[in-house]
Amino acid sequence: MSSAAEKAKYLPVVVEKPIPVTFDLGNLAVFDSNTLDANELDSSNAQREQNIQSIVRDNVQLMINQILSLPLRTTTDSNGSSGQGSSMTLVQLPEPTSELPREKPLPKPKPPTKWELFAAKKGIKSKEKSGKMVFDEATGKWVPKWGFKGANKKLDDQWLVEVDESKNKKEGDELIDPRTLSRTERKMLIKKNELQHKRNLKENK
Repeated sequence: MSSAAEKAKYLPVVVEKPIPVTFDLGNLAVFDSNTLDANELDSSNAQREQNIQSIVRDNVQLMINQILSLPLRTTTDSNGSSGQGSSMTLVQLPEPTSELPREKPLPKPKPPTKWELFAAKKGIKSKEKSGKMVFDEATGKWVPKWGFKGANKKLDDQWLVEVDESKNKKEGDELIDPRTLSRTERKMLIKKNELQHKRNLKENK
């Protein structure tokens, strides 16, 4: 083995630089502000690649020294059907301090809907969202306003329901089951919302 190879094999782990480097361990990055020698990095220099590797090696060594000082966490990974587990020691990296550019461009803002244009023209302010849950005093629990077991279906389970005469058919004074009427109104409202949603999508296109 040559002397150069022996020297490269046992490079020191302690690296000193005139200007201390800075780290962003969350992104595994090192920032070296030391001045570089233009002659050593010139393309005509036969030792150019070795000089670059030496600089990179020293900075990577400094980063590894910092990483080894971070807190460690041990986890156990199961090896399938054998039931045996292997322990792994992981390094907990801190939060990144450098902002990286986005991989994809910012999404384009969606065009306003027909209702939003109308509300802006009339000066109508949107109501604050009160959430998806409502308190049911009968059961003492929070239940969803709509959907499965929603509060809007509370009428379906009542054994005694007050009849709203204004919603009854006038012909023959026939009474309508409020439960059936409630379900029908919900289905009509769903169809109306779906139709309006399709119209909005068509107008946006």
